[in-house]
Amino acid sequence: METFAANLLNGLSWGMLLFLISVGLTTVFGVLGVLNFAHGSFFMLGAYLCMQIMHIVPSFWVGIIVGPLLVGGLGVVIEKMLLRKIYDRDISFQLLLTFAILLFLDDSVRLIWGPGYHVVEAPAILAGTIPFFDHTYPIYRLFLVVIGPLIGLALWSFFHFTRWGKVVRAAAVDREMAEGVGIRVPLLFTAVFAFGSWLAALGGALAAPHQSLAPAMGERIIIESFIVVVIGGMGSFPGAFAGALLLGLLDSFGTAFAGRAQMALPFILLAVVLLFRPQGFFGRET
Repeated sequence: METFAANLLNGLSWGMLLFLISVGLTTVFGVLGVLNFAHGSFFMLGAYLCMQIMHIVPSFWVGIIVGPLLVGGLGVVIEKMLLRKIYDRDISFQLLLTFAILLFLDDSVRLIWGPGYHVVEAPAILAGTIPFFDHTYPIYRLFLVVIGPLIGLALWSFFHFTRWGKVVRAAAVDREMAEGVGIRVPLLFTAVFAFGSWLAALGGALAAPHQSLAPAMGERIIIESFIVVVIGGMGSFPGAFAGALLLGLLDSFGTAFAGRAQMALPFILLAVVLLFRPQGFFGRET
């Protein structure tokens, strides 16, 4: 029972981080139609900037606020200067451009912070462990389990009950119609890309005390995020949440019971979903 509960909590904590990355990725794709390979690098930058800010202002809370905001600002620059020029081109241009951005940001992190690993300490209130059956469990992982659904609820409320959220959903359904009723689509595209970048960076900042920081940390997360988006349904908010939870639990229980074979489990799940429900669990048939 103890092993099951520990794996369940581990899966939920990782799943919540995956959700933050994936919901930004699926929102950008749903509105802009861009498959953003650089999304994982925004996750990495959020973690590194949080660490750097903590060196200047010794506060984790300042780090998770300021770091993602800086990455969101970078998203504005990238969308305006680079992505805006290729919206009407073949999707291969998007993939090549965003992959180039990923390589540039990864090398930039290596130049600035070095190729080694870094560790970020959890804030004092979330440090340490609590009794868990006959052992203990990290408080910070429990924090991730709690904060993830709260952020998800806030995002769901934003998309369904605010004017801007409804505008984003309308543009995701029909961009031409949205422009026809007076929505400033170029401004919306910039805001959505910045918002997606901010979400990825927020996930990275929250992940900083959860895992070691390394220049390639965004590569794993972007692969798993794409799997989440595909199995949940491209452009689907509920799909991103369900897919992230499923993949987080698969990762946790797979590591415990499948050993090295766990690395193949997400790809097997992806293949099964594509075979039997190619639009994903919550996606729409086209």
